[in-house]
Amino acid sequence: MPFAGVSVITNGKLCLSTTSDVDAGAASGYHLLVVEGYSQTKEMVSNGKHIMSRPFVVGGHRWCISYAPNGDSSYSADCVSLHLVLLDDDVAKAVKVRFGFSFIDQVEWQNPIYIRETQTHSFSSHDSIRGFDDAVRKDALEQSKHLKGDSFTIRCGVMVYRDLDTVDAGATEVPLPDIQQHLNRLFETKVGADVTFNVSGETIAAHRCVLAARSPVFMAQLFGPMEGAATCDIQIEDMEANVFRAMLSFIYTDSFPEMENDEAEVEEEQEVDEVLYATWMQWMQDLLVAADRYDIQRLKFCCEEGLSECMDVSSVTSTLVIAEKHHCQYLKEACLNFLRVSPSSLQEVMATSDWEHITVTYPSVLNELIAMLASKA
Repeated sequence: MPFAGVSVITNGKLCLSTTSDVDAGAASGYHLLVVEGYSQTKEMVSNGKHIMSRPFVVGGHRWCISYAPNGDSSYSADCVSLHLVLLDDDVAKAVKVRFGFSFIDQVEWQNPIYIRETQTHSFSSHDSIRGFDDAVRKDALEQSKHLKGDSFTIRCGVMVYRDLDTVDAGATEVPLPDIQQHLNRLFETKVGADVTFNVSGETIAAHRCVLAARSPVFMAQLFGPMEGAATCDIQIEDMEANVFRAMLSFIYTDSFPEMENDEAEVEEEQEVDEVLYATWMQWMQDLLVAADRYDIQRLKFCCEEGLSECMDVSSVTSTLVIAEKHHCQYLKEACLNFLRVSPSSLQEVMATSDWEHITVTYPSVLNELIAMLASKA
């Protein structure tokens, strides 16, 4: 993906010397947002306020990144908000775009660690902002490996889908890859589906060859010597339908799925926040378990990364159990580090019955934590 410039925010202000209006010269590109002096920026920019990056050009349109260190709204006050903004004010036809945000721990290596990515969205002059109010929790960012020397770097990758009606007759530019869209349409329409799964009372149709190509467990189950491999109707135990659908969505598109919305009504705003967080954490944990069960390693790592970035005192214990049970070393280290750096959090967690369960069932975890605390001392 071509480079589309870099913006540097230093101590709450956009650096004037930052290169701007860099044109990727293609229908896709990425822009880097470097935040230096994160702590002071967080103090200077209050909730509901944001800092805009320098403009950059991808797909013939001008864009910028909106960074809100204390969230864009009261709902997201505990989070960092990230949005992509279309700057063109004369767009005659909606621009279809796919974009995502990721951490870059070392800019020269360009090895992105997933934060959030989207399905295709339409931007226009009247609907010019898309993104995530709750891109990453502040406490998770502050305890993560991504914040080094009070600084971090975010990469925003943008892919603009061309309107074929506007392409010159003599143009020879190769269209962007769209196999993800095609496979997602196949999954949604169920055309040619040749196997069904009964999950928590719901029936979900899929395609054997796609599942087998992406999961060695499905390969063995659907085409191997296992008893019942030829069956077209499979019962799935110990999994919710929304989790199974999310896993299949990842199998078809190789993109991290969005959690299905719960229509339950909650009156208080704070209660909404707490319920949404608890629901999302449970969904992520269940999705990790599903990924491990079907040996989908990339999805498993994405879940580990998401859980490690968003854990708090209420979820660290259950996350630690999941990590130990499913051999997630990266996630386990993140949980133990969360407890190590915050004595008050550790004390609160150790007073729970869940922690007692961990010490009895997984004594090695307690030994590792003691070793980490000893090394800190």
